[in-house]
Amino acid sequence: MTALQVYDPFADAGFEDIFRNFFRPVREPRAGGVATAPIKLDVVDKNGTFVVRAEVPGVSKDDIHVTIDGNQVTITAEVKRESEQKEGERVLRSERYYGSVYRSFVLPVEIDQEGSQAKYENGVLELTLPKRPAVAGRKLAIK
Repeated sequence: MTALQVYDPFADAGFEDIFRNFFRPVREPRAGGVATAPIKLDVVDKNGTFVVRAEVPGVSKDDIHVTIDGNQVTITAEVKRESEQKEGERVLRSERYYGSVYRSFVLPVEIDQEGSQAKYENGVLELTLPKRPAVAGRKLAIK
């Protein structure tokens, strides 16, 4: 005969994880104490194309790379932050950060890579990704 057990929905470890990091800051310091923000996205389906707006502030457009593989889009950026304050010949403070951020997401349909366009202005990367036309299935004749 099996033993009778009382069900406790709050005994799961998953419930504790919900509140564990509730008060932690959104921007978490990485190695060296410098915070990097993840790439924020807006994706809009407009007239047969997806328009993606990604916030990538403080990055040169030469350091941003976008790859499309079927319906998966990956945005990678090399972040180089340098600031130096001088007073005369004596350096009072010098800070540097080098690293990379990326964001990858999957769209519901495949993308036409040839017609895709990218524009970077004022820290916002805008991708225009036309949908690939759906290939109609072929009906087989049974002999």
